[in-house]
Amino acid sequence: MNQTVKGKCWQCGSDLEAVDYGRETTCRSCGKPTRVCRNCRWYAPNRPNQCEEPMADRVMDKENANFCGYFEPTEESAGTDADTTQDALRKAAEDLFKS
Repeated sequence: MNQTVKGKCWQCGSDLEAVDYGRETTCRSCGKPTRVCRNCRWYAPNRPNQCEEPMADRVMDKENANFCGYFEPTEESAGTDADTTQDALRKAAEDLFKS
């Protein structure tokens, strides 16, 4: 992995560098904002406020840029790998109950 890569875009999975996480910066590949909850290491859809950081202020739109002071880039691309994993788990569960 390249030393300058800090994480991946939550939408398309493209590599992002440290300079790609500005308040109004967008992904060079898909144009989506990069400093968003869905791109943060603390993002947790199953937790209260969808965040593992209990002191973070509530952010309603997880896909729009925000000013959260707890933001840290994540290397997981929530828009691609996570969906693929979830689909694989769902299929495995369904296969258990087939006759």
